[in-house]
Amino acid sequence: MPLPIVIADDSLLARKVLTKALPSDWDVDVSYASNGREALGLYREGKASVMFLDLTMPDMTGYQVLEALQHEDLNTFVIVVSADVQPMAQARVRALGAAAFIAKPVTPEAVLPILKEYGLYV
Repeated sequence: MPLPIVIADDSLLARKVLTKALPSDWDVDVSYASNGREALGLYREGKASVMFLDLTMPDMTGYQVLEALQHEDLNTFVIVVSADVQPMAQARVRALGAAAFIAKPVTPEAVLPILKEYGLYV
């Protein structure tokens, strides 16, 4: 059974780049969100065992998504994907429950070790 994942980014190009960075043989069902509100909706529909989450999006930011997940005690494995690589941003997302942080532009070499470390990909 495919693992349901969500890629949340307001940039279509960034969503495509991230999709291509995923292992080609990873058995996943990918859903896409262009803002945080859509990402939360997909989570609530059961489509986000793993969520790749941009921080800077319209309508609802990645930080707000993380706060909502934490506040509502929702359980998903969040990997933040952002160009904001400042240590403060990375510390903040980890404090809000993100498991990992990947700097943009995303590469397979950045994604694969995280997936393997957390047993998401063997």
